[in-house]
Amino acid sequence: MLPSEEGYVKYKAHWTPGPPLPAAHTQALGEARQRLYRAGLIGVYPDGVGYGNLSSRLDATGRFVITGTATGHLPALTPMHYAVVTHVETDANALWCEGPIAASSESMSHAALYAACPWVQAVAHVHHQGLWERLLHHYPTTAAEAAYGTPAMARSIVHLLRTTDLPQRRLLVMHGHKEGLIAFGELEETVELLLHLAHTFQQSGGTVLHGFTPED
Repeated sequence: MLPSEEGYVKYKAHWTPGPPLPAAHTQALGEARQRLYRAGLIGVYPDGVGYGNLSSRLDATGRFVITGTATGHLPALTPMHYAVVTHVETDANALWCEGPIAASSESMSHAALYAACPWVQAVAHVHHQGLWERLLHHYPTTAAEAAYGTPAMARSIVHLLRTTDLPQRRLLVMHGHKEGLIAFGELEETVELLLHLAHTFQQSGGTVLHGFTPED
């Protein structure tokens, strides 16, 4: 997967333009995203293509709020930069969303985690080449042929949830999406997990990940 491919929506998007959510619904998400952006886990490649996205469960119906498509380059978001995903049909490769902007290209993967794990309150998809290389196959890793934003990726994530210790680790490596990692859980713990990983990796020069070694 080339970085320049990031951001292209591969599912059938049914977007209904609408007003933004009240700021209170996106404030915590925005603050969390800024922390990931400052750490370089969400951002933009030299060719101008953004990467990374963040979401949180909206209510018990399964709807969730997610950063909009092509927003990775922005240092901070406003309520105008979020979409609400209202329905997903993985087998049909279709997703329905509403709001002032269309949902992120990785929304189907987020939806798979929310549907499979009622306890998940937030999902973060970030990029980090060093961590991706270090954790590939040492942490739950999706199928190599599963491309980002596709039903195959969503199904591979669900398979990992059922057959590995992913529910405990709450972090997976996207084999078919170079640099891609997904973490999930409560919003604060999800962000802290990713920031801790990135910081530990940097401090160790990429050679040691205390608490995140291949032997774990």
